[in-house]
Amino acid sequence: MKEFRADGGPDHLLLALWSAPRSRSTAFERMMMERGDFDVVHEPFSHVADFGSAEVAGRTVASETELIEALRAVPGRVFFKDTTDFHYPALLADTDFLTSATHTFIIRDPAEVIASHAALNPRLTRDEIGFSRLYEIYNAVVAATGTEPVVIDSDDLLDRPEATVRAYCERVGIPFQAAALHWEPGVPPQWQRTEKWHRDASKSSTFTRRSTEDTGAGVADDPVLGEFHRFHLPYYMKLREQRLAV
Repeated sequence: MKEFRADGGPDHLLLALWSAPRSRSTAFERMMMERGDFDVVHEPFSHVADFGSAEVAGRTVASETELIEALRAVPGRVFFKDTTDFHYPALLADTDFLTSATHTFIIRDPAEVIASHAALNPRLTRDEIGFSRLYEIYNAVVAATGTEPVVIDSDDLLDRPEATVRAYCERVGIPFQAAALHWEPGVPPQWQRTEKWHRDASKSSTFTRRSTEDTGAGVADDPVLGEFHRFHLPYYMKLREQRLAV
């Protein structure tokens, strides 16, 4: 029998947010930190893939399999967000993890994603952009659970933050906390390993659109980035069809 806390939410919950890189997922993670009722784990799958290890509740893990075991072992409520610039075969093969965790997704216009990503990573490759891998995880969750996971459009998050977060909380079964929509700027310890990727989120104090944000207007006409955009756009559109109605 599932146990519940006094706030009405489940006592134990493993909640995941999957994202293509540069899709505003770190700001969402910062909001989850501000709530105070979740242990927040920052990008553990990509850290294992990129650096060879990740930290989960004081435990160092060095493989996807170890990571999944460590996430399962953390008591209470756990939230992790991760990005799909890498491929995660052990995740895709673990039907129990796909069903026992609550997997959710966040998307952003791929032209904006590509422009933002290329500015930080001039050697950007097609698959690192991540929408095809994001859709692969989405389909794996659907196949394992028989239900459509929650998909947030990050434009909704910026334009209607309270309504979007409230709808997200309702879908995943946790209480909405209005106070968590505002936080103090800064770099949480979990972000220091990859700080350059999180500078915008580190300067933020709420969900807001930056006046200097690259709209990706020139991406489609670029000979390389344009081809990347044409490859990933169909995956984005399929996910966008399932976005949370706000």
